[in-house]
Amino acid sequence: MNNPLRQYFRRPALYISLPSKGQYYPEGAIDIPENGEFPVYPMTAIDEITSKTPDALFNGSAVVDIIKSCIPAIKDPWSMPNIDIDTILVAIRSATNGNDMDIDSVCPKCENEAKYGVDLASVLHSIKPVDYDTVSPLGDITIKFKPLSYKQVNGLNLSQLEAQREIMALEDVKDEAEKNTKSGSIMKKLSNLNMSLVAITIESISVPGETVTDPKFISEFLSSCDRNTFEKIRQAMIELRSNSNIKPQKIKCANCSHEYDQTLTLNITDFFV
Repeated sequence: MNNPLRQYFRRPALYISLPSKGQYYPEGAIDIPENGEFPVYPMTAIDEITSKTPDALFNGSAVVDIIKSCIPAIKDPWSMPNIDIDTILVAIRSATNGNDMDIDSVCPKCENEAKYGVDLASVLHSIKPVDYDTVSPLGDITIKFKPLSYKQVNGLNLSQLEAQREIMALEDVKDEAEKNTKSGSIMKKLSNLNMSLVAITIESISVPGETVTDPKFISEFLSSCDRNTFEKIRQAMIELRSNSNIKPQKIKCANCSHEYDQTLTLNITDFFV
């Protein structure tokens, strides 16, 4: 028997295309509609509880559960490419609370703090697809990148957070020699994290006559190349990813009329505000 209340169930509030176009997902991780437009449902009361569960927020499972609830076509959000994350979070926020969102911003000129309205529909429109089929030439070699999965991004974020906590704990270390030793160890850890981030975003490196895909060889190359080469590779990775990022918002100070850019970051915890 069908539930007579079914007609009152939530319905899709909007439809979106993803920067990845549904690519880079493992088989079975996503159902791609024929028209490429994914339905987005508003968050439920259960989603609200999930969004306020500290452990679930910390380990990333809250975001995964909410994406499953609001965009059911994404079967495995852990494997979602990172280029889709911003679009998905903006879409869920818009489907839940509408296109208008207020943000707090402090003018860098007069230091006046005020609220400003942001049109999330415009934010979604500004996010563009990312083409990972293009390669980045670098002298005799060319680099082909690939997006990280949400699971990889979350893991890296947790590692960085742990390193930041270790840095804060250094304030309690009184012995200077011990502090210097621990500080050096933390800096090495952060450097390795930075190296790992670049390495796992590289699908292949082509040199005359050969294409290298072995992650061990790629990591060895990154740790052995000169600093300028590594920085060029890192910047190419950042630029490729930037199309799918939320663009800074143009703000005109309500107090002094100074115009400036304001970074917009969406957190699940803010969705029911």
